[in-house]
Amino acid sequence: MTERQTNRTAETSADVVILGAGPAGLTLGNLLHAAGIDCVVLERADRAHVRTRARAGFLAANTVRILERHGLADGLHRRGHPHGTCEFRTGNGSFRLDYGTLGRGERHTVYPQQDLVSDLLTHYLDAGGRIRFETEARSVREATGTRPTVDVREADGRPGRWRARYVAGCDGRHGAARRSLPAGALRHHRDHGVTWLGLLAEAPPSLDAVGYAMHPDGFAGHMARTADITRYYLQYERGAPGDAWSEERIWAALDRRMYTAEHGPLHHGRIVQRSVINLESDVVEPLRHGSLLLAGDAASLPAPAAAKGANLAVLEAELLAEALIDELSRSDSRALDRYSRRCLDHIWRAQEFAHWMIQLLHAPAGADAESFFHEAMRRSRVESLRTSRTHQDWFADNYVGI
Repeated sequence: MTERQTNRTAETSADVVILGAGPAGLTLGNLLHAAGIDCVVLERADRAHVRTRARAGFLAANTVRILERHGLADGLHRRGHPHGTCEFRTGNGSFRLDYGTLGRGERHTVYPQQDLVSDLLTHYLDAGGRIRFETEARSVREATGTRPTVDVREADGRPGRWRARYVAGCDGRHGAARRSLPAGALRHHRDHGVTWLGLLAEAPPSLDAVGYAMHPDGFAGHMARTADITRYYLQYERGAPGDAWSEERIWAALDRRMYTAEHGPLHHGRIVQRSVINLESDVVEPLRHGSLLLAGDAASLPAPAAAKGANLAVLEAELLAEALIDELSRSDSRALDRYSRRCLDHIWRAQEFAHWMIQLLHAPAGADAESFFHEAMRRSRVESLRTSRTHQDWFADNYVGI
């Protein structure tokens, strides 16, 4: 074998090939690289896009602990801020839950996901980690064997191939890992029948709390991101394009549904991002198929009603890193054998709470007897959350827990 061929082989192989540079992939890459495991991250987007793509921004207390444990929390400690209050608004008035003082007494840290990803990427590159941007994984071959390969399209458009001992699919539910699952993999999917219009507005927060408003016209939500940017959600018509409503119509709907006549005005500003979100839940079982392992959105997609996605991703990445380090460094496969079951216990808990939140925040469609029954149940659930300390403690533990 020539020197050129040897170098080419080294460039296109790794013990662990990680697909996707989101929270799961970059957390996993950092932990494996720190432990001396040969790994590479393959990411279809370019570097600038990875650093700036906006997502949710509520980190659970356990997520912060994981990042602290591995020296990855400097950025969120400098720029994030703790948050522990929800405000619920209905036609019968409003109430607040200081969930940071309820249950286990845990709070969220508000830190935009793009900032977390940028921190993780910087730490990984500064430590000498390997990453290939603009490299699209197309398929994973021989996943059930001991030497899987990943077919890719390189940045210059040419085909390529990476060889691995393990492939970590952290590339979302439409990525190559999901597409390459063998027969027998189970996919559990639920469409909740609710659509949101997600918005980023150049406007300071109007509440010092996460705001959940339940209005006859539909749900509206308020989530602070930074001192100058606020995320809003509006329940929206299924199938309508994101640009169907003018900014004037959007702000009028937010003002009405957030009950500003009773609670004070919202800070308006230019809407800089819109996205249509169909609330769906999705889980794959199992998460291990031979040498192919799933984490992050490739493993499960909780409906975005309870901010669980990024938090699950970081948790799964730590569990997967521990398992792969045991296997590759000590030939101990016990943690790898338990990986799927351990993650699924957390995933289904998160799915159950997200489903509960969807039922709490959205009125049932229709005007038949069954819809009336479910609406009466929803009103009772809201009233219990307002008045029952036991219910409030349960909410706090599940809202922040993962």
